[in-house]
Amino acid sequence: MPCPYTCSESVTISDSKSQRHSLRLKDYGYDSPGAYFVTTCAYRRQNIFGEIEDGVMRRNRFGEIVSECFVAVPEHCGVALIDELIVMPNHVHGIVIIRDVGARHAVPGPSSRRFGKPAAASLAAIVGSFKSATTKRINQLRRTPGAHVWQRNYYEHVVRGDDSLNRIREYIAGNPARWDVDRENPSATRPEAQFAWRA
Repeated sequence: MPCPYTCSESVTISDSKSQRHSLRLKDYGYDSPGAYFVTTCAYRRQNIFGEIEDGVMRRNRFGEIVSECFVAVPEHCGVALIDELIVMPNHVHGIVIIRDVGARHAVPGPSSRRFGKPAAASLAAIVGSFKSATTKRINQLRRTPGAHVWQRNYYEHVVRGDDSLNRIREYIAGNPARWDVDRENPSATRPEAQFAWRA
């Protein structure tokens, strides 16, 4: 089943003070060309996408839907490419590349985001549309219309340089082997540092 979304669809981003503090760079245009490390977590960090066995992620059907839709992002958003991806039991790590498609994306600059509405083809629109599509498909499969699949927000990091890109790629690829210390694992007794991929 194809992922039913486009990267220009309207997605509301909550700016409520009750939400956690935003890590986004002030006035940075997240529709600017570049690589972005993205993490989004399942609702209440529930392990709904599969399980780790002997350091290997075994995706269930919900995890397969998540993987299919993330890989399909470029089909729905022509400026985007997927560089790296791992679906974990309760979260997803990926590197999304927004390509330079002309003068509009020539240099990073002020965001064209209107309050509550991300700019078309921006990272917020891509992630929001991906989350919307996966929620729809998963809820159809488990017959739970309107149920939450994802936490409301997501984490992103602007990747600066090849060294950083390679460290993040290695971190993503090795994530299943570190599940016992993963900060997103509710059962982790000694979680790794918050930004272990920067080490």
